Amino acid sequence: MLITDFRIHPIAMADSPLRSSYGLHQPYALRNIIELQGEDGVTGIAETYGGEEPANALEALRERLIGADPWRLLGDLMPMVEGGASGMERSQTHYVPGENPLDADARSYSAIETACLDLMGKSLEVPVCDLIGGRVRDAVNFSAYPFYKHAGGGGEADDLRSDEYGEALSPEQLVGQVRQMFDQYGFRDVKFKGGVLEPEIEIETIKQLRRELGPGVPLRIDPNCAWSVDTSVKVGIALADELSNGGYLEDPTAGLDGMAEVRKRLLAEGIDIPLASNVSVTSFGDLPEVVRMDAVQVVLCDHHYWGGMRQVQRLAKTCQTFGLGLSMHSNSHLGISLLAMAQVAASTPHLTYACDTHYPWQAEQDEIAAGGCVPIQDGQVAIPSSGGLGVELDYDQLARGKELYEKISYRKRDDEAEMQKHVDPNWKRILPRW
Repeated sequence: MLITDFRIHPIAMADSPLRSSYGLHQPYALRNIIELQGEDGVTGIAETYGGEEPANALEALRERLIGADPWRLLGDLMPMVEGGASGMERSQTHYVPGENPLDADARSYSAIETACLDLMGKSLEVPVCDLIGGRVRDAVNFSAYPFYKHAGGGGEADDLRSDEYGEALSPEQLVGQVRQMFDQYGFRDVKFKGGVLEPEIEIETIKQLRRELGPGVPLRIDPNCAWSVDTSVKVGIALADELSNGGYLEDPTAGLDGMAEVRKRLLAEGIDIPLASNVSVTSFGDLPEVVRMDAVQVVLCDHHYWGGMRQVQRLAKTCQTFGLGLSMHSNSHLGISLLAMAQVAASTPHLTYACDTHYPWQAEQDEIAAGGCVPIQDGQVAIPSSGGLGVELDYDQLARGKELYEKISYRKRDDEAEMQKHVDPNWKRILPRW
């Protein structure tokens, strides 16, 4: 079987006004959907970062894809990943995920790999998780992912969306948001995006979550490097009990040196909260220093920028070897990415935490998967029984996403500009802020 066609579909989807240390989410998030069509008529699909730069990088591969055998293509393209697998320049400290130019090849490879695996799995009528080594679980745990947010449900002009969760700029509102997610999706873990309000308010938010949810629900907080080492230690001490029993403190401060210092000082206080990262640890070249410095105890993988599903499997085994935990990072995404995340998670034995997902923040009317939204039940995504990723495109919905993309003016994510537009015209991302 040879690849006969390659299609790239830039789309937009409504995104709620979520806050992080990077700023404020724009009213639409951007994604690129790709198709690889085989000569037998079967089509493999993938979802990746949106906008012009990722689309152009994928388009540059066209000549290498058309006429290629998908069973050999991934090996032929492997230098795209291996060349960027070392070095420590791919940090996301100053880039939102998907914007660092130094991992562009890994992101492109991942999209092609996902579409190839979907194509091969559909041709064989085998799920991707079984194709890449065999499943170790039939359903994958995901965590609730609450954010501080302004009122509004995303979209703009005549496409304003309903605000399902409402404003959440206080501990009480954030707790209500989490309870709503738990009731709707059955989540059993919480990954809370911090780095937005004063640390004392975020400490109180976690404490209220613990009181609301009880002692058995793992809690995590991720301020995206908004805190100094001193503030990180202060928060770690204040939340020593709340973040224990399956929780962690994610990227409290910038850089491996800072993370190592936070770890050292917390241990000196008798506090063994794991530190997690997807900001300072983004490539295999980071891992030797991570282990040497004891800077990070949990790595957040993401097949979208680590170079694909098989790179995530390699990462998992490396983490297991050196006693590191493994979780999974998320960005704004639709159902194709969610199922790709679930497929690789299902085939990864050393996955020690529930995965992140933004999926509840995306509106069903933007979903491009045939049949609508991918179900999350009891906090889990079940692996479909059909071949490949287990999903087909709804081409009417895809056309609507492309129409939205053409209507909006921006082609790149810019949380800082959105913050300046709606909250504070002088706002800049400052690290550390506290």
